[in-house]
Amino acid sequence: MKKIYVIRHCKAEGQSSESPLTAIGIRQAIELSAFFDNVKVEQIISSPYKRAIQTIQPLAERLKLEIEINSQLKERVLSTEPLEDWLQKLSETFDNHDLKFEGGESSDEAANRIIGVVESIFKSKFENTIIVTHGNLMSLLLNHYTKQFAFDEWANLSNPEIYLLNSDSSGVIFERIRNELTE
Repeated sequence: MKKIYVIRHCKAEGQSSESPLTAIGIRQAIELSAFFDNVKVEQIISSPYKRAIQTIQPLAERLKLEIEINSQLKERVLSTEPLEDWLQKLSETFDNHDLKFEGGESSDEAANRIIGVVESIFKSKFENTIIVTHGNLMSLLLNHYTKQFAFDEWANLSNPEIYLLNSDSSGVIFERIRNELTE
């Protein structure tokens, strides 16, 4: 059975691609590394955003694994224009997967990026892979496997968050892994 651990990055200072982890986020990244002590991780793939890379850096260094950077894991762009009611707009995109705003991606467009990464991992030789991404993109991936994972579930995600995807001959199932890290 192939396993993919999908991780939402630890607490960060902001939303830009260069936003680093906070002091709490750095402690969480160290704890995250320890969380994987008993997992034979073979591959690590991360969003190119600084907060995602910093989230998995302690584990990669401890395991002496290279972090493969994949731009398909970057956060979804809702719009390139400021949206005062962005939360309402985001909610609408969970109901209408084709809806898109100025300069942004529809839910389907963004989901297809991460689904492609996951499908290629399931076809690879690796049994245990970690991917590090962002909350909205993670939610769209999980929504692909069950429509019950929608806006409210996105709103309840924490930083970090870990979900385990398992693939076998019967398909893909996922489960949330409770990982209480430093607040």
